[in-house]
Amino acid sequence: MNEEEEVVKKNVFRNKNYALVFLGALVSNIASLFYSFAVSFYILKITDNNALIQGLYLATGGIVFCIVTLFGGVISDRFNKAKIMYICDYLKGAIILGFTFLLMFVIESVTAKVIALFVVAVLGNAVGGIFTPASAALLPLIVDEEQYQQAQSYFSVLNSFQSIVGVILAGVLYTLIPINVLFLIVGICYIGSAISEMFIKYQSNYERSEEKLSMKVVFSDIKEGFKYLGTMKPILALVICVLFVNFFFSPIFDNFIPYFISTDVASANYLFHDKIAPEMWSSFFSVAFGVGSLVMAIVLSALEQKEKCNKILRYSMLGVTAVLVFFLASFILFKQGMLGINALLIITTIAFLLVGVAIILINVPSAARGMVLIDKDKYGKVTSVTSIGSQGLIPFSMFLGGIAITYIGSIGLVAICTAGFLITSIVLFFNRPIREL
Repeated sequence: MNEEEEVVKKNVFRNKNYALVFLGALVSNIASLFYSFAVSFYILKITDNNALIQGLYLATGGIVFCIVTLFGGVISDRFNKAKIMYICDYLKGAIILGFTFLLMFVIESVTAKVIALFVVAVLGNAVGGIFTPASAALLPLIVDEEQYQQAQSYFSVLNSFQSIVGVILAGVLYTLIPINVLFLIVGICYIGSAISEMFIKYQSNYERSEEKLSMKVVFSDIKEGFKYLGTMKPILALVICVLFVNFFFSPIFDNFIPYFISTDVASANYLFHDKIAPEMWSSFFSVAFGVGSLVMAIVLSALEQKEKCNKILRYSMLGVTAVLVFFLASFILFKQGMLGINALLIITTIAFLLVGVAIILINVPSAARGMVLIDKDKYGKVTSVTSIGSQGLIPFSMFLGGIAITYIGSIGLVAICTAGFLITSIVLFFNRPIREL
């Protein structure tokens, strides 16, 4: 790398727009992290560890997000992306604050609380489905092409740092303050993020369509996004593989971990039990994931952006598979009484650390490659389509995860997810279009 390239890499935060997006993401992600952490345990708490209701809650929000994201991609390609972002964050803040008010002064019964949580999930994920494509489509417009990997790496550093500090803080706040106060903090964070995003200014380098937006135009644009993605076989193949990766991995993170903490850990003489609540171990797992991600993101931010990324994707997937197989074996030994709870907690923490490293090796290079290959005027539509393609089965997997835990137990869930992940990794490793990435 020559001296001029090094200077370019050092100057990414001198881009005011990038710095504002980064700041907005920092505050917004903290809000999202606090809320998702609290809700996962809160639902189990008020429903007496009903994994089925938790799975249905997660699935409801995921389905709404996936459906609305398709329309969000069309909207992001036709309107000011920064404006979409701050309007959405204001709306999310208002939704959470309104719910907090109801929780503090109106809602009393468990049934009413569960219904209110489902309503917030629908509204919040609908707004998120509009926000996400806009935020993704904005980055290629405000960052130079040679800075794509660096820009993505810094966002990964941000996410990892929040996984370390934010999750610990979320666990501490959840155990020390009333749930309604924690929700109040979340709402205020969203408002703060929106204020930062209001100062983003950019100019598009393509002609924006003057055609009036209508449902016919929306569906036409969605169809165009699917057709365009169909012409890009490497990205299409990656999206399909990630679809199944998420399908088999999401239940482990979203269903299994909260249930494992609320049942196996809470009822055991776990490590540091006299100093911390069992929910803090969920924070430790996320922290381990964040540390692995943080270290690898920092490494990637300093490396030169490579033209292709297929090798690192394929071998990272195999690495995650090996970690899941080892964790499954450890969990079975624990359930058979051959492995203690403390040993399992340590193994789980190390497993999340290694998965964090591998996920960054998958996400950052592939995201940077996509920013290079996809036309800027179609980025919003394609992002929404790929988001649906990669996450479309997550709501169903989380719902099925709740059913699986209820009827075949936590071992059955982890075993099915591990087997599915193994098959997906093998298919991705030998897929020809992937080798073109």
